Amino acid sequence: MAEHRTPLTQWHTDRGAKMATFAGWLMPIQYEGILAEHKHTRGHASLFDICHMGEFRIQGPGSDAALSRAASHNLATLATGRCQYGFLLNTAGNVLDDCIIYRFGEEDFMVVVNAARTANDFAVLRERLPHTVSLEDISETTAKIDLQGPKSIHALENALKENFHDLPYFAFRKTTFNVAPLLVSRTGYTGELGVELYCAAHNALPLWETLLADSRVKPGGLGARDTLRLEAGLPLYGHELDETHNPTEAGMERMLTSEADYVGREGARTLRECLVPLRVEGRRAARNGDIVALQNGAGVGRVTSGSFAPSCDCVIALAWVKATHASEQNFIIRAARNKLQARRTDIPFYKDGTARAKLT
Repeated sequence: MAEHRTPLTQWHTDRGAKMATFAGWLMPIQYEGILAEHKHTRGHASLFDICHMGEFRIQGPGSDAALSRAASHNLATLATGRCQYGFLLNTAGNVLDDCIIYRFGEEDFMVVVNAARTANDFAVLRERLPHTVSLEDISETTAKIDLQGPKSIHALENALKENFHDLPYFAFRKTTFNVAPLLVSRTGYTGELGVELYCAAHNALPLWETLLADSRVKPGGLGARDTLRLEAGLPLYGHELDETHNPTEAGMERMLTSEADYVGREGARTLRECLVPLRVEGRRAARNGDIVALQNGAGVGRVTSGSFAPSCDCVIALAWVKATHASEQNFIIRAARNKLQARRTDIPFYKDGTARAKLT
């Protein structure tokens, strides 16, 4: 199957980015290096091509009630101009995908889903929503660019000549760029202050280059985005979230506030395994699939994500551990040719992120 390309793929390759396939898309992994891009995001602002994500528009009479039954999001508390994180669950209560729902109006929504799950999510929603509710896949015509870092709002205001200091966390605003619609959402996946920008695909390159004209902004690849999200304790679908685990096991029971009878509600609180954050001794990183064992050698889980954490100056990992052993403090990780000592900690691993900072 041919790789999908974003509207910015040629720009990345022309600048010498290291490219690789991710979720069927040819994506930039790094430019000057993961460590440098990670640190630049924490201190300044980085721009990420996230055009591979999927977007659906849901509209029409009854869409509010129908979507409340299709997904776990508490739409009863979601005001126009706000967005909310939640889940599409299967009937067992396990995670088909994690996604963000935007409310544009009383019966007007956008759902943003993971690239690898776009086709499946669309089919699931089409099955769950009545045909009187309009469901449109707008992924191909929609570009998504993430501007992340403590200097991101200043850079955005410099580019658009518009004030965004009053935009709350998980709120969005519609504006224009190049005389075309632009949605600015104060959300992100790095633990830092930032925005996610949605525009028409043909406007992606002009917007990208306009933002990069600011000396505080540099391009970042998916490598840095992964280390940033891991330090922030944010899950990645296919690693920390999947069709065999539910939100409660992933430590996200707090997100299950909807009183609607949504698909998977009953099973979403079953506890068989727990997602455990670990600090690993030494400099050798644990990897996805490494066995997590007790000190006596008994295997009780597996690593989902692991990396050296540049902002914490240590190795960190997330792991699924049997619920009966999840309160243990010390573990052994059986990495390739090594046994790594690990101690349970808490998330976020990196405590100084600016994502929720009040702007003045």
